[in-house]
Amino acid sequence: MPLHFVAPEATSADVGGTVTLTGSEAKHAATVRRVRTGEAVTVGDGAGVWLEGTCAEVSPAAVVVRVTARSHVAAATPRVILAQALAKGDRDELAVQAATELGVDEIIPWQAARSISRWDAAKAARGRERWQTIAREAAKQAHRPWVPVVSDPVSTAAIAGRAGTELVVVLEPTALEPLSALTPSKRDLLLVVGPEGGIAPEELTTLEHAGATLRRLGESVLRTSTAGPAAIAVVSTALGRW
Repeated sequence: MPLHFVAPEATSADVGGTVTLTGSEAKHAATVRRVRTGEAVTVGDGAGVWLEGTCAEVSPAAVVVRVTARSHVAAATPRVILAQALAKGDRDELAVQAATELGVDEIIPWQAARSISRWDAAKAARGRERWQTIAREAAKQAHRPWVPVVSDPVSTAAIAGRAGTELVVVLEPTALEPLSALTPSKRDLLLVVGPEGGIAPEELTTLEHAGATLRRLGESVLRTSTAGPAAIAVVSTALGRW
């Protein structure tokens, strides 16, 4: 399978023309992935545009790709969204990476009551940028035409407020109903994953009162880094994505 790269310039590129990878993307292609002149690659803009082409020029400063085919992949509907609680170490980042590989469409950093990691204003900007970079690289590895958007961090109240328009599903080990029994709808699906210590009782109450439903993933208690990706696999099957 050809190597895949992401470049905003792909949006306006057409068959017969060229698209140029620059900056870190060019350096990665030339020095890490070691692409060669004449090698077939694919390039996307992260928003549905999908180009096929061959490398016309290769250097760490710029990789020029001659476009031989162009298509556009429509965004998935309904969308699958992950509200991932901030977690210590790299556990939340592992969740972002795996969720992207498995097809999540949007990722929302959640400052839960029991989150050990806390993001102030400055750290929130850096954290969101870090998560977006992880999602972008994971989308490239998975050959996804769409790179999921990482939104600004939100509170529990903000997640509850989305229950009016989205199907909000809270992953909770004590829930009576399994996630596999959920019937998908045409509404976007928002999966909520708590931090290491679980979701606080008052947060569960707030979310349930707003219209969210609680579901469990089997009989075991999963880590915050694996619960979201596991849930995405389950709902992807139900939605017919897999």
